[in-house]
Amino acid sequence: MSLTLPYGSWPSPLSAAEVAESSPRIDGARFAGSDVWWGQTVPSEGGRTTIMSRADGSLLPPPWDARSRVHEYGGGAWTVAEGALVFVQKSDQRVWMLATGGEPQPLTPAGRGMRFGGLVFQSSRLLAVRETHVDGVRVPRHDIVSIPLDGSAAEDPGALASLAGGSDFLAQPALSPDGTQLAWIAWNHPDMPWDRTELRLATPGASEWTVVSSGPSRAPLQPEWDRGELLFADDPEGRWNLYRRRDGVIEPVAPADADTGGALWVLGERWYAPLADGRIVAVRTNGSDELVLVTADGVRPVAVPAHAELVVEDVRGAQVLVSGVGSEGPGLWLVDVDARRVETVAGGVSRWGDEWMPRSRAVTFAGAHGDVHAFAYPPTNPAAAAGDDELPPYVVFVHGGPTSHVGGAASAKIAYLTSRGIGVLDVNYGGSTGYGREYRERLLGQWGIVDVDDVIAAARGLGEAGIADPARIAIAGGSAGGWTVLSALVRGGGFAAGISRYGVGDLRALADDTHDFESRYLDGLVGPLPEASALYTERSPLTHLDRIAVPLLIEQGLDDPVVPPSQSEAVRDALAARGVAHAYLAFEGESHGFRRAETIVRTLEAEVAFLGIVFGFTPDGLPSLDLG
Repeated sequence: MSLTLPYGSWPSPLSAAEVAESSPRIDGARFAGSDVWWGQTVPSEGGRTTIMSRADGSLLPPPWDARSRVHEYGGGAWTVAEGALVFVQKSDQRVWMLATGGEPQPLTPAGRGMRFGGLVFQSSRLLAVRETHVDGVRVPRHDIVSIPLDGSAAEDPGALASLAGGSDFLAQPALSPDGTQLAWIAWNHPDMPWDRTELRLATPGASEWTVVSSGPSRAPLQPEWDRGELLFADDPEGRWNLYRRRDGVIEPVAPADADTGGALWVLGERWYAPLADGRIVAVRTNGSDELVLVTADGVRPVAVPAHAELVVEDVRGAQVLVSGVGSEGPGLWLVDVDARRVETVAGGVSRWGDEWMPRSRAVTFAGAHGDVHAFAYPPTNPAAAAGDDELPPYVVFVHGGPTSHVGGAASAKIAYLTSRGIGVLDVNYGGSTGYGREYRERLLGQWGIVDVDDVIAAARGLGEAGIADPARIAIAGGSAGGWTVLSALVRGGGFAAGISRYGVGDLRALADDTHDFESRYLDGLVGPLPEASALYTERSPLTHLDRIAVPLLIEQGLDDPVVPPSQSEAVRDALAARGVAHAYLAFEGESHGFRRAETIVRTLEAEVAFLGIVFGFTPDGLPSLDLG
């Protein structure tokens, strides 16, 4: 028999500590002989990334931590080469090799300002994207290198063979099976890799190349070799679809009104993979993700438990390793596309039972710039309900990026809220991927306008539809999502409270201080400097903090190189000076995004306590929070 209690006060079995431990990030997966290896974060060990073996457990003990810092966001920090683990160590950014029963041995030199990422082992060669920082020079150099496995480059940097360069950024190297041709993705400032890229092809090490695909509104991605022919994703028609280069002629492969591709924030992402017999396993995204098998006879869905953040990690015969997020949380699955069998390798199982995980509903709201897409998660608790005369409070989630995307899969964090009687609306505002180039380009020149209009329209739509109590809707987001939170509160968009996690507050400071990968990002989102300097000031929430009149919870990592603590502290000080209710939580050792278990626990509990104070309910069994 269920209890009748106000929304927000429902008892829940989901503790913050369990949520922190149940949400490890899957960071790549590979077949390793008869075994399967995968990367996985360990929140209880400072969020470090270990490599797990299905047969032997953790292969990488502390203090080893497989994490790349190329482009700051990293990715592709490990792979398997000749049966050994090859990985980038976070602390020194060197590449190391760990053979069975041995100790890690360095493959790249120390103290040379080099970072490595996007590791792949192809045609008996270990390839990587190298980022070289020179003292006194703000802009690092990038190239694709081959790293010898004998360790000779650990003492002699000259043993690293540079295979391709000639652009500001490079990614996703693909070496042909005979080793005579190298394909890769390249782009230059001020473009971002979802705006405009080039697919290049050359003999490894050559100073000239052939451009396979380019254009002002094209962003080719992920070249792969399929029986000597080049496959890649491209979006000349506005959707990332697959294409094949055969005898110099480019042909579409099973076009669809969905995306096989996404924002290249991190190295190592794979949205498809060719099988040895010519079939292709691919992710298709139209809001949510779907896994499909492309054959000569057509396309058929491949059933997997995940429908968000799907990545095709590796293939072997008819077997595919797929990671993603489903209704039971993040996981890794071994899929046999012929036997139509799916086996869980890691994660993918809720420790609380299916009845505690909310089911998403795709919703669309009318906005000033067109339809706004989102996923709604209602309060979900099999042991509690509210009175018939009460509407639930909701939190509007705003993803980061801003060129990013959320799918319709509940995380443990979402369930932490919904199980207590707090609904969640996860918004893909204009500028998000997953709906084609036209939707993505709504944000060009309009950051701080379109995203804010869209989240306000979504919140208004919640109230008008009778889904949420219109007087109890909060907004929460981190990084670029935190920018939208602050901008919406400055606008006075009808939100009753806000939660900003390391939110961008000062555009000019962001442009001056951010890392090379994003140093020209704002050219497209706002305008080039110095011409748009006045616009940067006008759009920045820090310019208008006197307009924020509702309570705000601010969370900030003190080691954040992207959004320095000074921006969050300026927000805190302005609210304190005007007597606006707020709380400021700062975390030593946290960077841009929280990884430590103790931080995740503190923020989860603080956010629900904050919402309880603002919305007038008493959370069950949580510590209190003091508002200034």
